[in-house]
Amino acid sequence: MKNLKKLFNPKGFIGSILVVLVVLIAIFAPLIIPPEYATRMDMRARLSPPDFSHWLGTDQLGRDLFYRMMLGARTSINIAASAVLISLIIGLPLGLISGYFGGRVDNVLMRLVDTLLSFPALLLALTISAVLGPSMQNTIIAIGIAFTPYLARLIRGEALRVSQMPYVEAAISSGATHLRLIIGHVLPNIMPVIIVQSTISLAFAILAEAGLSFLGLGTQPPEASWGLMIQASRDYLDRAPWTALVPGTAVALTVLGLNMFGDVLRDVLDPRSD
Repeated sequence: MKNLKKLFNPKGFIGSILVVLVVLIAIFAPLIIPPEYATRMDMRARLSPPDFSHWLGTDQLGRDLFYRMMLGARTSINIAASAVLISLIIGLPLGLISGYFGGRVDNVLMRLVDTLLSFPALLLALTISAVLGPSMQNTIIAIGIAFTPYLARLIRGEALRVSQMPYVEAAISSGATHLRLIIGHVLPNIMPVIIVQSTISLAFAILAEAGLSFLGLGTQPPEASWGLMIQASRDYLDRAPWTALVPGTAVALTVLGLNMFGDVLRDVLDPRSD
């Protein structure tokens, strides 16, 4: 009950509201707003400031920024969530096996992870995306692979800690198989850490997608994504600053909400917290 109250403190409340709002927009905006609204051009209204006709203004092609921001939410969230899922699919078994078995298995797997960790995540994602070619699918793969070593290293540490607990040793003495120990004892006890890290990783994945799209290696036109909107605004910052402020604010608020929610979630789920 004490930990649950932390979810409703100011930081937890604000973070939850921001996350829920973004998720609702990502889910329902494409159901309400026709997709063609994001690409519909009106050259007579290009670079128009916010007004009653265009609530958040228009870009250099006369496209409504409100519609592009709303519809771009699904693209950015889909890329981030899919990338984190890929990093979980690869990093979870790597970390579990390495932390549980230790020894030579741990040394081999962690040297592979350390090799990937020697490259900054964004630089690794940029390299992979450049090799595979710019597209939404390749952006997901690039970010997912780039985030895998961080998740694998964290899971390995937690699995190593849990595997040395007395109840695990008792289960080994009773003749439990390795698979049963990993699935029945180790994995459930490290799930809180995985959930929290995945939430925080979503924030970094959104930033990574924005960075790759800004460099032309992420989402490609005419798709609407926040990163692509920022990339398109770079030549018009002096004349039409709203073209960068709209997607930039969307990215900033989403990342802020995920980080705040992740911090509070860690306090709620971590049994070692006060």
